[in-house]
Amino acid sequence: MVKKMDINLDTHRNINLSPLIPRRIDVWVPPQYQAEPGQSFPVLYMHDGQNLFHRRKFIKRTWGVAEHISELSGQGVIRPAIVVGLWHSSNRMGDYLPYKPLQSPQAQAELSEVSREYHFKIGEQLSDTYLRWIVEHVKPFIDQNYRTLTRSVNTFIMGSSMGGLISIYAVTEYPEVFGGAGCLSTHWPITSHYMMTYLRESLPPAGSHKIYFDHGTEGLDKDYGPFQAQVDEIMQAKGYHDNMDWMTRVFPGEDHNETAWAKRLDIPLRFLLGFKD
Repeated sequence: MVKKMDINLDTHRNINLSPLIPRRIDVWVPPQYQAEPGQSFPVLYMHDGQNLFHRRKFIKRTWGVAEHISELSGQGVIRPAIVVGLWHSSNRMGDYLPYKPLQSPQAQAELSEVSREYHFKIGEQLSDTYLRWIVEHVKPFIDQNYRTLTRSVNTFIMGSSMGGLISIYAVTEYPEVFGGAGCLSTHWPITSHYMMTYLRESLPPAGSHKIYFDHGTEGLDKDYGPFQAQVDEIMQAKGYHDNMDWMTRVFPGEDHNETAWAKRLDIPLRFLLGFKD
C-alpha cells in the first residue's frame, strides 16, 4: 500500500493544440528533482491525466502515480521519473482510437456498426494528430522546461483501456521517440482483427523497446483474453521475450477501473523504469 502524499503539479494549457480540442497538461516531478539539481530524469507520458493524481467529483480513485513512483524510487527499485499527465478531451474516443489500422472502408463500416450497437460515439478520428502533438509540441516543451533525459530509452508512454491502444500505437508509429509502453486493460475489441494485422506489419522488432500488457477478468476486461493471446503471438514472432522486453499479465477477479489499475501500477513501473541487471 503506497502512502498518500501532498502533490504539487505544474499545470500547462494550450501547448499548440490546433486542430485538437484544448486540454490540460499536468507535470509532476519526483522528490529527487529538487534534491538533486544536477540530475536529469526519464519521462513517462500518461493519457487520461485527470485520473492520475487528485480525486475529483467525477473520479473517486486515482492511479496514485506520484505515490507509487516516490515509494519505488525511494526504495531504489526504479529510476525516479517525471510524469506528464495528458488530460483527455470530449473527443477522447477519437483521439485514442488508432487511425491507420482502421482506414479501410470495411473497417470503418464495422466500426460504425459497433458504435450503433453499443450506443457510443467515435468522434473525429484524430489519433495521428494527437500523437504528432505529443511528439512535435508537448515533448519539446517538456524537454526545454524540465531536466529530462531525452532519448527514446528514457521516454515512455502509458494508458489504460483506449489509453492502452493509443500507447502501443505510439510506440509503433514513433519507435524512435518512445522506448517503452505500458498498456493496461487494452481495449482490443473495438479494433477487431485490424489492429492485429497492423501490429504484425508495423510493430518494431525486438531490440530497442519494452512493452507491457495486462488485463483483468471482470467487466470489460473479461473479453480481452483472446485478443491479448493474439498480440502475445505477435510479440513472440517479433522476437520479444517475456519478462525481458515484453510482459503480459492477467489479474483474475480484477475489473476495468482506476482502483484495479492503481493496485497493479507498480508492476509496469518496475518493468519500464527498473534498473538493468
